[in-house]
Amino acid sequence: MLKTKIDPFTLEIVKDSLTAVGEEMFFTLGRTSMSPIIYEVLDYATGITNAKGDLLTQGNGVAGFIGMLSFMVKETLKKFQDNLKPGDIIIINDSYNGGGSHLSDVGLVMPIFYEDELVAFSANKAHWTEVGGKDPGSFTNDSTEIYQEGLQFPCVKLFDEGKINQSLVDVIQANVRLPELSLSDMWAQIASLRIGEKRFHELCRKYGKETVLQTTKYLLDQGEVISRSVIQTLPNGEYFAEDYIDTDGLGNGPFKVHVKVTITDDKFVCDFRGSHPQVPGPINCSYTTLVSDVRTVFLAITSDDQHINDGVFRPLEIVTDPGSIFSAERPVPMSVYWESGSMGGDLVWKALAPIIPSKLTAGHFLSVCAVTLSGKHPDTNEPFLIVEPSQGGWGAGSGLDGARGQFCIGDGETYNVPVEIAESRYGVLVNQYSLNTDGAGAGEFIGGAGVIRSYQALTDGQFATVTFGRHSHVPWGLHDGIDGSPNQFYVYKKDGEIDGPYGVYARYPLNKGDVVKLVTGTGGGFGNPYDRPVSKILEDYKNEYITHQQAEEIYGVLINKKTQQFLQISSLRKEWEEKKMNNQRL
Repeated sequence: MLKTKIDPFTLEIVKDSLTAVGEEMFFTLGRTSMSPIIYEVLDYATGITNAKGDLLTQGNGVAGFIGMLSFMVKETLKKFQDNLKPGDIIIINDSYNGGGSHLSDVGLVMPIFYEDELVAFSANKAHWTEVGGKDPGSFTNDSTEIYQEGLQFPCVKLFDEGKINQSLVDVIQANVRLPELSLSDMWAQIASLRIGEKRFHELCRKYGKETVLQTTKYLLDQGEVISRSVIQTLPNGEYFAEDYIDTDGLGNGPFKVHVKVTITDDKFVCDFRGSHPQVPGPINCSYTTLVSDVRTVFLAITSDDQHINDGVFRPLEIVTDPGSIFSAERPVPMSVYWESGSMGGDLVWKALAPIIPSKLTAGHFLSVCAVTLSGKHPDTNEPFLIVEPSQGGWGAGSGLDGARGQFCIGDGETYNVPVEIAESRYGVLVNQYSLNTDGAGAGEFIGGAGVIRSYQALTDGQFATVTFGRHSHVPWGLHDGIDGSPNQFYVYKKDGEIDGPYGVYARYPLNKGDVVKLVTGTGGGFGNPYDRPVSKILEDYKNEYITHQQAEEIYGVLINKKTQQFLQISSLRKEWEEKKMNNQRL
C-alpha cells in the first residue's frame, strides 16, 4: 500500500482525530434533526469508512447498527463501481442487502474525494419517523410482505455531483404521513455527511493524504491485534445455546433457534445453521442485522472499551442458512427485525455466560419493546405519532445485581421520549413511570427491575401498536439464579374493564380516558437465592423490590412487617447453609 514511515505520535493523533470525526458527525445529525426518535432517542449511527468500505470509526446511539454502515458502503461500491463522483450521495434502506434492518432505518452514503482520488466514505443510518406503508410510523407487527412496510430505496443517488434528485424527494414527500419530519431527518443526515467530508479533507491537508491513509490501515490492524489477544485468553471449545422467539405477530410460533460458538486461539465462530426458516410475519431479520447484534456481544467480550472499526471483527465469523429467520430473503416482512436479530446476539451471550461470568450476566429483557401510538392532539386536532423503545431489566452477574430500567442490548446508549415532551407534543397523559418491582430474577444477585409506563389517551380514535418480545419466554437465570419476568402490556378501559396481558398487538383502539400500561420484564438472577445475605434481603424489602411473602418463600427470610427487621430464616434456608458449609469443609 503506502511506504512512508510515520512516527507513532502522529499515528495516534490522526487515529484519534478520525474517531473525533465520527463523533462530530453524530452530534451534527442529532442537533439538526426535528424528530424526537433521533434527537431524544438517538436512534441513529454515523461513521467513516476507507475507500474499500471498511469501517474506521463510528459514532453510535443504537448498538444494533454496529457494522451496518460498512455493509451500506460496500453495496454502494458494488452497484456504482467507478461511477461515483464528488458531491454524490446515495440513499439506501434495502432490508435484505447493503446494511439492511427495517425500511424505517434509512442510510445515506457519501464518497469522499481528495486530489481526485476516492479516499473514504462518510455514512450514516437513522430511523425516520415515517417512510409510508400501511400503518402510521411505518414499521408494524402484522405485515405479511415488505411492500406493506413503506418506501424502499434500493441504493440510488439522492445527489448526483452535488445536484439533488428532486423527483425522488417529491416521491418521498407524497408517500409519508409526516413529510416535514422525514425530510428534516434527511437534511440532518446530509449535514452530518458533509461535516465528515469536511473534517477528512482538513486531516489530509494538515498531515498529508498518505499519512492519513496509512493511519487508517494502522487503525484496522490495531483493532485486530486487540481482539485476537483477548480471544487467546478465552477457553477453547464448542459452546451451545438454544431459545425460542415467541411469535411472528400473526399468531405463529414459537420458533426454535440455536447457536454453536467455536473458540480457538485465533477464531471466534458463531454458527446459527439449523435455526428456524424465515416466517410469514415481520420478525425476520437480515444477515446484516444478525452480524451487528453478534458484534455487540463480541465487543462486550473482547474490546468493551475499544472504538469500533472493522479490524476489531476480523477474527469473528458468523454462519447461518440463507432464507432463515436470521437471514431472510425477499419479500418476507422485516418491520420488527430486532426480535430475531437481538435473539441472535443473546444466544451467543447465553452460550458463553457460564464460562466467562466476569464479562456476561444472566439474561435481560432483550426486546426493543417498541410502541407506536397515534391519534389527534386534543388542542390542535393535528395528527401526532409517538415512536419509541422501552426500558427494562438486565440480568445479574458475578458480584453485581442487574441494572434497572435500561434499554436492551440492541438499543445501546439510547433514551426514550421524556414525559414532558410526550405530554406537550402528543395527545396523551403519562399516568405512571416507575420501576416494575415484581420480585422476579431472584438469586444471590438479583435481576434488575423493568419499568411501568402508562399512557392515557386524551382524544378518541387513538391506536397503539405494541411489540413486546420475551412475553412467553422470559430472561434466563445463571448459576442457579431464577428466571426473570415477561414483557407485557394491559389496557385499562375508561369503563373499568382491564384487557391483557398482551405481548404483541397491532393497532389496539384507544378512546379518551383509556390507559395503555406498558410493563417490561425483570432480568434473570445469578446464583442461589439462599446465598443472598440477609442484610441485602432486608434492604430489598425496604426498597420495595420484593414483598414480605417473597422474602420468605424465595429467600427463606422472615421479616417483621411492623419493624421491618429480620426475625429468622426458614428451615429450608438453614438446611442449604449447613449443606454448603459441610461441602466447603470437604
